[in-house]
Amino acid sequence: MTRWGEPVMHHPCRPVEVFDERLHALVADMTATMDAADGVGLAANQIGVDLRIFVYRCTDREEVIHQGVICNPVLEVPTGADRRLEESEEGCLSLPGAYAPCARPDVATVRGVDQFGTPIEVRGTGLLARCLQHEADHLEGTVFADRLSKRIRRRLFAEAEVLAEEFPADWPVSSRERSDDPDDPDDQDA
Repeated sequence: MTRWGEPVMHHPCRPVEVFDERLHALVADMTATMDAADGVGLAANQIGVDLRIFVYRCTDREEVIHQGVICNPVLEVPTGADRRLEESEEGCLSLPGAYAPCARPDVATVRGVDQFGTPIEVRGTGLLARCLQHEADHLEGTVFADRLSKRIRRRLFAEAEVLAEEFPADWPVSSRERSDDPDDPDDQDA
């Protein structure tokens, strides 16, 4: 998992232009990585790939599960009188374990194409709206800490520092391997 601070996380990603087997393999890898980390979304730059693509699997306000792939997303959120912010705890797989309150519009729409180049539009509410905004931000080089006050950002980074040992550099691979082996003495609770 690519962490905040790596250059690929902080600049806009390149558009997806080729919809081939390599892209399909990338989608499969991203989905497996998201699942291994118990995430609800994952952008390509979070695994070090400079492409405008993200995968997601999460619920909307009505608890309906939505999942998919969006390449070259264009995010639209309400403005003016239609804009309602919802503050909720937000985290990021690229800063694992740390959470902070982040206000975002309660509805979001993303237009783009799927992994085959077919046009799609996804409208989200609840967690899905937050996920669509979070992942689209990643592809623009924005991490959610960029949307926080300095005070909350400092608290977020302090929390991540305290939890750093739980998320080694090869997380989620190493933590998943430990949790899959009940006989591993290094995986026993103290």
